[in-house]
Amino acid sequence: MDYTLAIYRQAEMDRLSIDATLRKLVDRGYPEQLLSMKYRTDFPIRGLLIDRKLGNVLKMDRYRYVKTAYHGFRRLSREERRRAYHTRRLRPGTGRYHWVDTLYGLSEVAVYAAAVEHLEASGVTLDYGQLFADIRECADHSHQDGSILDPVLQDLPRYVDRDPDLGVMLHKFRSSGKRLFLLTNSGPEYSDAMMSYLLDDALEEYPSWRNYFDYICTAAKKPSFFVEKAPFIDVESEEQTSQPVRGRVYTGGNIADLGRTLGFPGDEVLYVGDHIYGDVLRAKKESAWRTAMIIQEMDDELRVLREYAQGFERADSLEQMRDAVQDELREHQARLKKVERKLSDYESRAEKAALDAKRVRHRRTIDRLRAQLKDLDAEYEAIQDELDEAFHPFWGSVFKSGNEVSSFGSQIEQYAGLYTARATNLMQYSPMHYFQSPRDRMPHENGSSPGA
Repeated sequence: MDYTLAIYRQAEMDRLSIDATLRKLVDRGYPEQLLSMKYRTDFPIRGLLIDRKLGNVLKMDRYRYVKTAYHGFRRLSREERRRAYHTRRLRPGTGRYHWVDTLYGLSEVAVYAAAVEHLEASGVTLDYGQLFADIRECADHSHQDGSILDPVLQDLPRYVDRDPDLGVMLHKFRSSGKRLFLLTNSGPEYSDAMMSYLLDDALEEYPSWRNYFDYICTAAKKPSFFVEKAPFIDVESEEQTSQPVRGRVYTGGNIADLGRTLGFPGDEVLYVGDHIYGDVLRAKKESAWRTAMIIQEMDDELRVLREYAQGFERADSLEQMRDAVQDELREHQARLKKVERKLSDYESRAEKAALDAKRVRHRRTIDRLRAQLKDLDAEYEAIQDELDEAFHPFWGSVFKSGNEVSSFGSQIEQYAGLYTARATNLMQYSPMHYFQSPRDRMPHENGSSPGA
């Protein structure tokens, strides 16, 4: 439901969460000046890594190479990154690091970076790990005690975009014989209020949002839902069951019982969610369910790809030119070495003079090619910086890290069968459409010459 059917307005949600978290931090004994410090809701993106030991925020590529890092709002230099993360193997799965893979977690990063910046400037000595632990606990408590959810329910239009196509899409699926289920970690009361806002009065044929779904599972405790055997508990009767029935709202549950109730093989189920770990990865690992991931950032990413198409083409052209110059440079370097070896073998003055002239020509050509390569590198880096800035002022594209796929993009490639900006984009296809990927190519299939 959240961030999949309910599309939250991220900046508004972040401000609400940040303010609630900061108040709780002050209640825990942190300086009251945190309430007035400057923070940036536009600082974090998904796919970042928190270094709880050094207080840094990192972005890695798929090979765990840290391409960008910040301490507070100060960007670390290449040498600082190298010393901290590239002299030994980085292990993101250890307790030192924390993945930020949901939109829900962006506010925690915004608070962390701002607090590190502000408190260190004030002369406070920080335990970076404890600071982040406190921020996470305060953010979680803010969701649990109503500090966040209550204001959202009181003003849903301010925090949630109501997609007018949502009811039409669900009806289209139902009319084609699909069976639909709602699986959410949100509690039953919040889910009822949110789904009523999204779907009640959307279509006359459906007097209640419940009529769109065959099965409704709330407070599902994902990812535990995919690995444990909790029973389904009827919200009204409080009775436990392993076979949910249509028209009832349940809490808890597990994938095995839901799968049996659905009556379809796992590979005929498409599960749509926004959480790479709690939704997509676990569903993929623990079942044969097909997966689709909702990535709200897609709209902005595609806009940049369209608006800066010429910049991307120029960057590709520069890469090809750079490869050609490097090939020519290596060739002349090899020729120079060959000439220098011959010079040591010849005693004839005439032969040495001819070889010496060749050596001078090769060296001049090498110097020219190196200068040309330097100019190409400078132009390429300038264009790459411009393109990164177009995606995001701090981190660039959420899917890429430099030339490489980012760690977040790699997870999407590995675990999400489909990904799109919002669920209703599926309306552009027939309900019977079978999605197939294009032929996947390895590097040696992309036009390289034989033996390359």
